[in-house]
Amino acid sequence: MNDAEIDTATKAAISELGARVERTNELLQRMLAEVAKTPSTHAIFVDAGYVYAAAGLLVTGTEDRRSFDLDAEGLIEAFIDKARTIFADSRLLRVYWYDGARRRIHTPEQQSIAELPDVKVRLGNLNANNQQKGVDSLIRTDLESLARHRAISDAALVGGDEDLVSAVEAAQGYGARVHLWGIEAADGGNQAEPLLWEVDSQRTFDLDFCRPYITRRAVTVYENEGAPPPSRDEVRFVGAQIAATWLGERGRDALAELLPGHPYLPGPVDQDLLIEAERVLQRSLRGHAVLRRALRDGFWQHLQAQY
Repeated sequence: MNDAEIDTATKAAISELGARVERTNELLQRMLAEVAKTPSTHAIFVDAGYVYAAAGLLVTGTEDRRSFDLDAEGLIEAFIDKARTIFADSRLLRVYWYDGARRRIHTPEQQSIAELPDVKVRLGNLNANNQQKGVDSLIRTDLESLARHRAISDAALVGGDEDLVSAVEAAQGYGARVHLWGIEAADGGNQAEPLLWEVDSQRTFDLDFCRPYITRRAVTVYENEGAPPPSRDEVRFVGAQIAATWLGERGRDALAELLPGHPYLPGPVDQDLLIEAERVLQRSLRGHAVLRRALRDGFWQHLQAQY
């Protein structure tokens, strides 16, 4: 091949390469134009246990769910409105509401929340001490999956547990930004510092924001308070009845968790026992230490007989 032929071949190769580069640039421009047309998407992830405890304590002075009612629909709508303001050029994917339930079976309240538009209820379990189990792992699974598939660009996380740090890191690893939302602490803080350090931004909702969605329940007044108090045997029998129901709802695994603590009951279980006994007896047992001991004795006696 002479010099003229080599020169011609080189020019052809350069021309072909230039054409390829031009086609590649056209494809990139089309992709960028499509991306520009696609709105960013955000989702809200709510740890309901955190919201109940923090908002209840802030508004009513107690974390006990039985002492107040939460307008979940109103609060979720307020979260959506806040996100709409913060992520002005973004659309909402949905709200994820994480809570605990016995055997992961929806309570009537959780069913009503699940029926709300744009809301997905995800349930962990409740152990014998009324503690949530598995909620943090559900949050991590959803956050990581949505970020990995580019389904969201921003995540608003309402929670405070340090165990959520891994969920934040997983989502950020796929390019999503995670914004931590919290409830103003009545005293001190209610969000773990490592979680605060890891997120992309922070926002706290104060008393004025939370107050419309929390209502303290009225104190129960029993009709037969003036009648003679029940006998210890009557109260012990009621304790055994409640134990039978408790065991039927929670199963033998929960019983195995409870037995090592005998003769003491975990606080949440003891409170549930007292409230249910007062409902059955239609009178308060507050201030009746002997009767409360009889109630616990009946509860324990039935459980131990079944083990």
